[in-house]
Amino acid sequence: MKRVVITGMGIYSCIGKSLDEVRDSLHEGRSGIGVDPLRVQLGYRSPLTGVVAPPVLKGLLDRRLRVGLAEEGEYAYMATLDAFRAAGIDAGYLEENEVGIFYGNDSSAKAVIEANNVLVEKKDTMLLGSGAIFQSMNSTVTMNLSTIFKLRGVNMTISAACASGSHSIGLGYMFIKQGLQEVVLCGGAQETNYYSMGSFDALSAFSTRVGEPARASRPFDAGRDGLIPSGGAASLVLEDYEHAVRRGAPILAEVVGYGFSSNGKQISQPSAEGCVIAMERALKDAGVTPAAIDYVNAHATSTPQGDAFEAIALDRLFGGSRPLISSTKSMTGHECWMAGASEVLYSVLMMRDSFVAPNINFETPDEYSCKLNIAPRTVNKNIDLLLSNSFGFGGTNSALVVKKIK
Repeated sequence: MKRVVITGMGIYSCIGKSLDEVRDSLHEGRSGIGVDPLRVQLGYRSPLTGVVAPPVLKGLLDRRLRVGLAEEGEYAYMATLDAFRAAGIDAGYLEENEVGIFYGNDSSAKAVIEANNVLVEKKDTMLLGSGAIFQSMNSTVTMNLSTIFKLRGVNMTISAACASGSHSIGLGYMFIKQGLQEVVLCGGAQETNYYSMGSFDALSAFSTRVGEPARASRPFDAGRDGLIPSGGAASLVLEDYEHAVRRGAPILAEVVGYGFSSNGKQISQPSAEGCVIAMERALKDAGVTPAAIDYVNAHATSTPQGDAFEAIALDRLFGGSRPLISSTKSMTGHECWMAGASEVLYSVLMMRDSFVAPNINFETPDEYSCKLNIAPRTVNKNIDLLLSNSFGFGGTNSALVVKKIK
């Protein structure tokens, strides 16, 4: 079996649009959450959101290619530019070598709704524009990135709710480990427009702590009252270790374990058992015990039920060793389809710079989180092995184990 390493990363998020910006936000515990005035006008129960400025692609990308990009595709393009640059992969390399792509995305609401609005108003499909179909499909990110960067390897969108980004890394890891690909671009993208969040708001899933946006996302805290939607994109270049060494690529970390499970219960019902199975599989795949894990980046989204079930699972597996735990969603909000990829990226930055980012707004533990070693403030700590959790609607669970390269 091949070893799988991360050789490049790129990020476009509410806490930064470069690795340096994001690293500083994580270290300082800086929130990227604010209030969207348009959601207030539209009657949203909660107008809170991660604030992500739209990228300016004019001058970076030809207009013929821009017309097919949905919002989440624009974020993914920016993140991928940086990831390939960091990995030392240029246009010449992409033309001469086969590179695959697994990218997490589970909606393209804005493109679908805006096209339908044009049709209703104009009664003429010819006015929808040539890019409408390419923006509106769930596979919009992979079809666009594979075309823009001339990728000729495996090409798939991973549509698995809030575990999409994590499963994309897991599948990239498996393909490389088994020798099916040498280099795979993996990641996750999430649109942040109000079209994409109305149905979530209707479920009363969001925090209504509107008067204090930076304090609204409170994973594991007893006073949590819901998640904050967010988005952007994160891209990671996964590569066969020997291939990376041959071409002199920078090696940031090694992916050593992937675990997964399905709860098989009610569509929005979390499960401690499902969480444990995914984590145990990831640890077994990595060949390590729970005691070897130095840090856990929890999925915890700041919902009463979801955080409780994950806390039960974490205590069940790590109660004896008590690794440091934090949820970076306390700063970013829930980046949905992107989260599983961005949180691996956040964790690798912590591993690189030897610190654990804080679980901000964690003030009062509840009966489940009181058993965990949650970091309410930044902790300077060497991280040799970390685990990152991602769970989603429909009971899809993913866990990844990442190792420091020495």
